[in-house]
Parts: sequence; structure tokens; C-alpha cells
Amino acid sequence: MEPRNDTQISEFLLLGFSEEPELQPLIFGLFLSMYLITVFGNLLIILLVSSDSHLHTPMYFFLSNLSFVDICFTSTTIPKMLWNNKTQSKVITYEGCITQIYFFILSGVLDIFLLTVMAYDRFVAICHPLYYTVIMNPRLCVLLVLVSWIVCILNSLLQSLMLLQLSFCTDVKIPHFFCDLSQLIQLACSDTFLNNMVMYLASVLWGGGALAGILYSYSKIVSSVHGMSSSQGKYKAFTTCASHLLIVSLFFCTSLGVYLSSAATHGSQSSATASVMYTVVTPMLNPFIYSLRNKDIKAAMKRFFVMESLKRPIVLGLERCPCLKGSKLQSVVVIL
Repeated sequence: MEPRNDTQISEFLLLGFSEEPELQPLIFGLFLSMYLITVFGNLLIILLVSSDSHLHTPMYFFLSNLSFVDICFTSTTIPKMLWNNKTQSKVITYEGCITQIYFFILSGVLDIFLLTVMAYDRFVAICHPLYYTVIMNPRLCVLLVLVSWIVCILNSLLQSLMLLQLSFCTDVKIPHFFCDLSQLIQLACSDTFLNNMVMYLASVLWGGGALAGILYSYSKIVSSVHGMSSSQGKYKAFTTCASHLLIVSLFFCTSLGVYLSSAATHGSQSSATASVMYTVVTPMLNPFIYSLRNKDIKAAMKRFFVMESLKRPIVLGLERCPCLKGSKLQSVVVIL
């Protein structure tokens, strides 16, 4: 066997998308734009759900949590990639790489869990409408989200701790724009059988189990909708599921496409380009899908911006009024 240097390294190199200098400003501008759209779009969803009483329902409670996780998901990878692009550096420290993997797995699996919980919410709403408020009570909603967080934290912690047991060779080049678990395991010099087994088992258990749960929920929903006599009832049931079903299809199809392309082009940078679909594009499109296809979100958005536009002239008018000064003006503005 060839002697290998398996001493503990201190950093990795993220190769990213392209090394051509003329493409770097374009890549930076494109990813910065997508990141800002993702953050502000999902923050708007969270703001609308928290401020509008009409959206204080289980479905929008889960949606606001999904938006928060999507922000975390993109923030785990994109800021570091933008920083490396701007500084013309490819380096990420060993500790930074492990931390990035931890939060990437956490937010990625949590995304899957929340999509599954939302499918269950739609199943109860359509198949058991009379018992919906009883079944999907606030306590159960909080419990479902809390359990999802706990399971995902433990899963991510297990994967990261197992990664710490590996030793790495002198080849520290990762053909990706972030630290990907599978590609990092491939760089290890020590035995990776247990790491691979846990990684694939977790993928099958969480990804396959969640997909099975979603498909089961929608099979029951389709059966229930098919049995409805009213065409208006069928249309209403379809519209309540359309946005969620579109996001589920987008997330799972792009994720599956990434792993299939990674298997076909092992170790190449094409998997990094394919990963952009579910790590950046899907979280960016989620707010648009829900805002454009959801009447409640559009109505809440109108109410929010109308109230903001009405408050501003009133406050400015009060500030110009000489009869209202000091604490009296402040109390009026607070009441408004």
C-alpha cells in the first residue's frame, strides 16, 4: 500500500463553479441577487403571517417556519461563497467546513420535515374538515415543529460528530461551492464505511419516509376530492394544495436530480451547478409560489401595504400641526 499523509488538516479548498476571472463578477452578482431575493421574500412571508390575524392558522404557521428555515438554508452556504468570490480565495477552515455541514444538514432535513407536516395539515383540512380545528390545535402544531427541530438537530449532530473521527489526506480540494458531506467523506483517508452507511440510511429514512408520507397524504386528498359532488368544492380543495404541491415537487425533483447527476459525473463540478437548484433557486421561489397562487397571502399583503401607506400621511400631518407638541403628539402617534 502507498504511504499516505493522513495528518489532520486545517483547511479545505472550495473549487466553486469556474476559475475564469471574467466570470467571477457575473457569478457574484447573480448569487447576491438570488440571496437577497430569498431573504427579503421569506422575511416578507414571516412578517405577513405574524402581523395579520387572518393568517394565524396552522397552514401559515408552518409556512412561516418554512420561510425561516429557507433563510437559514441559503445563509449556510451563499455568504461564504460570495466572500470567497470577492476576496478571490477558495479557502474554508476545517472548523468552518464542519460547521457549514452541520447547519446545512439541519436546515435541509428540517425543510423536508416541514413540507411533510404541511402535507399532513392539508390532509386533515380536506379529508376531515369538521375535525380540523380540533385535530390541528395550537398545541399539536407547536409540538410537530418542536419534534422536527429536535430530530433534525440530533441527526445533524450525529453526522457531524462522525465526520470529526475521519482523517484526511493532502488532497483537500472540494469540487463544490460549499462543504458537501458526501464529497468530504470521499476525501478521507481513514475508513468511511460507517459514515457512508449512516449517511445513506439517514437519506432513505428521512427523505424516503417524508416522501412516502407526503404521497400517502395526497393519495387520500385526491380520493377525497374525487368523491366531492361540488365542482366549487373540488376547485377550492385543489387551490389550497397547489402551492404546497408545487414546492414539494420542485424540492424533491431538484434534489433527486442533483444526486443522480452526482452519481453519473462522479467528482466533477457539474454537481455544484446542479445543487444550485435546490439550495438557492427553490428557497428563492417559495415566497413567489405562495404569494402569487395564494389569495390569503395576496390579501394580507394588500392590507399590510395599505395600512403602512395610510399611517405615513397621518403621522406627517400630526407632526406639522402646531397644536400637538411634546408628549401629547407622542401619545397620539402611539395610539395610531
